Amino acid sequence: MSKKSVVIWDGNVRDAALSILLAVDKNQAYSNLLLNETIKRHKIEAKDRALLTEITYGTLQHKMTLDYYLEPFIRGSIDHWVRWLLRISLYQIHYLTRIPPHAAVNEAVEIAKRRGHRGIASMVNGILRSVLRSGVPSTDDIADPIERLSIETSHPVWLVQRFVDNYGLAVATEMLHENNRPPVQTVRVNKTKATVEQAIAELNSEGLTAKQSDVIPECLHITNGQPARTKAFKEGMITIQDESSMIPANVLNPSPGMRVLDMCAAPGGKTTHIAEIMKNEGSILATDLHPHKLDLIDHNTERLGLDIVETAPIDGRKAPEFLQAASFDAILVDAPCSGLGVMRRKPDIKYTKREEDLESLQKIQLALLDAATKVLKTDGKLVYSTCTVDIQENEGTVQAFLTAHPEMEAIQLESLPTKLAEKQANGMLQVFPQDFGSDGFFVAAFRKKGESN
Repeated sequence: MSKKSVVIWDGNVRDAALSILLAVDKNQAYSNLLLNETIKRHKIEAKDRALLTEITYGTLQHKMTLDYYLEPFIRGSIDHWVRWLLRISLYQIHYLTRIPPHAAVNEAVEIAKRRGHRGIASMVNGILRSVLRSGVPSTDDIADPIERLSIETSHPVWLVQRFVDNYGLAVATEMLHENNRPPVQTVRVNKTKATVEQAIAELNSEGLTAKQSDVIPECLHITNGQPARTKAFKEGMITIQDESSMIPANVLNPSPGMRVLDMCAAPGGKTTHIAEIMKNEGSILATDLHPHKLDLIDHNTERLGLDIVETAPIDGRKAPEFLQAASFDAILVDAPCSGLGVMRRKPDIKYTKREEDLESLQKIQLALLDAATKVLKTDGKLVYSTCTVDIQENEGTVQAFLTAHPEMEAIQLESLPTKLAEKQANGMLQVFPQDFGSDGFFVAAFRKKGESN
């Protein structure tokens, strides 16, 4: 069945969640993209939208835990879609206290009848009612602590082990649990169009509750409503962006009038942030490997009223072939990475990434940084960032880069609020999801000393 022929929304939230999860599983699509596409296309109302999002994300986030809970109650093999239906139903029973268990069971039985037949409906009913009678099995029975943490937090064993090896059991445990909590909704104020106070007042007037972050000053925390549907958004006063993603542009800290390169720029969140910091004075070249993604940058700059950004379809690794040597004052390399810092937004990553993927990503990261040094001016600034929490891709890439490039030196990260400045070490900053409810993120900064230094 092709992706386009899947009927996802017929007014039934749980059936829609099942369709989305089946499509994600089959097509390796990102759940957040398919969910947003479904909500937008069918103009799903706020109440249904919230429940659909919660059931879809929640079931995916807790998939391994749900399978562990279901295992004692399933006899023999069951169809793939039936297993997903059981996961969705048990997620509601176990995690969503406001939904009566009998309602979740009855809904599952009706879906099973529509999608299958009475025999499947009877089996689904029997399994779920058995779970209600007996309760879910305890994870205390799992002897191995890594395996137990894997099941409790629904992360593959290799990933749990890697996090524990990298950061110790306490930090890893906190991070793994945090990955299953909903992220804070944040927006960035476009200071070329409005002050923080003006943006808050505008959002409040439209019924949203906005509060200035105590970490990044231009960041607002939104506790209700949809910022993308507001007048403030349409008129370019705000941009939807995770708070951690606002760190790289602040660290780059370009002055008005500079010539800046954003090497892996799409969809343009950091590009436009750089332009705003530069007060829309100077020039920014935003490049990306995928030409169609450059349209997103153009759309964003137009909405935000920023006219110093030019886009070009260039693979950052080949930048020296297309761009003049030593011609940029500052460069941002927000590199492709494993995305292990954004798993609560994209829970699919937990199950699709493989440990060997991280090796190949580091090669790309180093190639991008190598290319950046060639087009950076002497005394110019280079910032490297990722949305991962993996030491190999972060500190490991930085160390390998500095070893290969004696003309580059690590420098202290500038323009960081106190809360973040205290966390930096050796020109590097690792933010964890549990630090302030944002994505896991890494930033490092370098200066080009020149050949004679």
